[in-house]
Amino acid sequence: MAFRAITRWLFYYSYRRLSRFTHWSERRLTGVGRVAVTATVAFALFGIDTEQTTAYQGFTFLVSLLLLSVLFLSVTSVTYRRRNRGRFAVRRDLPRFATAGEPLEYRVWVRKTGSVSGRAERGLTLYEDLAFDWPTRAELARAKEPGVKRNKIDEFMGFYAWVWLLAERRNGAVEARDLPVLPAGGEVAVNVRLTPRRRGAVRFAGVSLARTDPLRLCRAFVRNALPQSVLVLPRRYRLAPITLAGHRRYQPGGVALASWAGDSEEFFGLRDYRPGDPLQRMHWKSFARLGQPIVKEFQTEFFERHALALDTAPAHGGDAGGQAFEEAVSVAASFVYTLDTQECLLDMLFAGEEAHVYTAGRGLLRAEHLLEVLAGVQRQERDTLQQLERAVLERRGELSGCILVLGAWDEGRRRLVEALRSAGLQLLVLAVVDDAAAIDPAVYAAAGVHRVRVGHVQEDLLSL
Repeated sequence: MAFRAITRWLFYYSYRRLSRFTHWSERRLTGVGRVAVTATVAFALFGIDTEQTTAYQGFTFLVSLLLLSVLFLSVTSVTYRRRNRGRFAVRRDLPRFATAGEPLEYRVWVRKTGSVSGRAERGLTLYEDLAFDWPTRAELARAKEPGVKRNKIDEFMGFYAWVWLLAERRNGAVEARDLPVLPAGGEVAVNVRLTPRRRGAVRFAGVSLARTDPLRLCRAFVRNALPQSVLVLPRRYRLAPITLAGHRRYQPGGVALASWAGDSEEFFGLRDYRPGDPLQRMHWKSFARLGQPIVKEFQTEFFERHALALDTAPAHGGDAGGQAFEEAVSVAASFVYTLDTQECLLDMLFAGEEAHVYTAGRGLLRAEHLLEVLAGVQRQERDTLQQLERAVLERRGELSGCILVLGAWDEGRRRLVEALRSAGLQLLVLAVVDDAAAIDPAVYAAAGVHRVRVGHVQEDLLSL
């Protein structure tokens, strides 16, 4: 046990330092510089015996070039930073939202302050610095790549899990961009492409401007702090045209277009006062004009109201996160984005520390707000199926139907579906499963559940 703990400790700090070095070398060395370093190592291996080969000459030549480049970089890097610190003003025009897996282009403006007669800057390259937190040793020990099976040695060393964790933490890749000539006192703009990895947020720490040495082997940097973030919405899929089952239900709250609660009803017209009418419905302007009491008349509202319930309970074995859950969130986002809520209401429900309910449509929240909520939904470590069941059943008198998106299929979820159907709800149930071969497809059909396989989500959704 002690040996395993020590090796995990060594692996963790080795991977962390290797990641720092890799990031540093990719930034500091150009493509030609990396080729030169690789060739230097190769010449060093083949040129050990100087009497049998002349490879040592190539080694000596390349080492000389690298030393000259490093020497130039060490001297000019400090001078370059001192001379240009605070002389570059950078601003970034980020959109409010991005979508997981879809490239996003935005503009970055770079301006060099100072006199117009100063020297123009050529050969600059713009790099985005993403902010992230290093994974902990405990997170590395628990990490498991979704959808990938590793051998025992790879699982023990955890290198691939470390690489996956780092990519998850950064949650995006930003391409470097070469800047055009930047005149003194002038400003240039470039389009930068960001590819978000998953839903959540991409955090920017700043912008780095780099220029290469005369040998084009190394780079010197000037960094500008520019913290910003963009919210990444869940991936969305195309849905086949769906007619949701159910009929219009009486809505005690009416269709109040303002966000206030109570038994409001839809205004219908004015009529004469009748004994017993509440004074709150008196139309005082008409009373003053006509000299007789006039009251406002309302009509009761009946319209369709559907629920979209997302399962956040852990899967088999208490898996706190997984590809099936992420795809379940994407399926829920696809329904939010596709369903027309102009003539109905959509209640999105999920369970966390408490039951959360968000309503969109008919003058309330827009679909974009529900997508924002889904961007931050997390799978819970405890069983939340009963909590979700209670949240849906509390609203069954107002609901026309319910779309239930499950992140797995097991006995507890089967009981949830049966309980909701027993309450008289019209259900459309989708179970997103990672290992589709583990359960016979006939089991899903017998339970009235649509199976959605990870890796075939688009195909299965179009077949609904």
